[in-house]
Amino acid sequence: MTRIPSVTLNSGSVPLQEPIVLERPKILLIDDDQELCQLLRTRFASEGLDLKTVFLGKEGLRCALESSFALIVLDVMLPDTRGFDVLRELRKHTLTPVIMLTAQGDEVDRILGLELGADDYLPKPFSTRELLARMTAILRRSAWKVPFTAGKPPKFLSGDLEIDLALRIVLRNGEQIKLTSTEFDLTRSFCEAPGEVLTRELLVVTILERTFVPFDRSIDLHISNLRRKLGPRPDGYERIQSVRGIGYLYVWPA
Repeated sequence: MTRIPSVTLNSGSVPLQEPIVLERPKILLIDDDQELCQLLRTRFASEGLDLKTVFLGKEGLRCALESSFALIVLDVMLPDTRGFDVLRELRKHTLTPVIMLTAQGDEVDRILGLELGADDYLPKPFSTRELLARMTAILRRSAWKVPFTAGKPPKFLSGDLEIDLALRIVLRNGEQIKLTSTEFDLTRSFCEAPGEVLTRELLVVTILERTFVPFDRSIDLHISNLRRKLGPRPDGYERIQSVRGIGYLYVWPA
């Protein structure tokens, strides 16, 4: 991974970096609650995770882009800048998975974080057990690879799209589309069930790996982001169609 000597919130663009999952996963926590940081550092160490804590947003941004992390946990409220501004800048440079920490009950923050490219969110206060569960699910998805087996090539072709399951990349007309790990796994799920309606509950349980709550809009926002990134089909229609009250259908072939 290219090392970037310095980055500010107003910096220019640099090549996108893919998330790196290490044998002992390095996690970056950007949160000004020093007591919480110390608590999580102790707990994560017992789980075999290497946690680095940073208390300011701009410093956290520099750290995220100068080093390799498997996952970033980012608080919305920071003393020097908003977590959303950090996330927005991060997504210009890296696809490293991000979990946002939001205020309890603040739906606007959760929606905005997902729209900006967060992989998941967790309202404060939270249990360390739930945070670890969310992190484990994302780390498992980020490290997921498809072994090549005879008769089942690890690629799908759908019109102008090529989905390489082994490399976890999606190409449109030969150009790579930068997807978060959650967005890629949604694409994979649609590829593996061509023409089938996938329920919202199924997608929440299998992709986000958590219990389905009817009023949780997380999966809908991830799909909205995916639609925007994939763009319309060559014939102008949406690739992913909503099935009212049920879920989503990927029109196959495109």
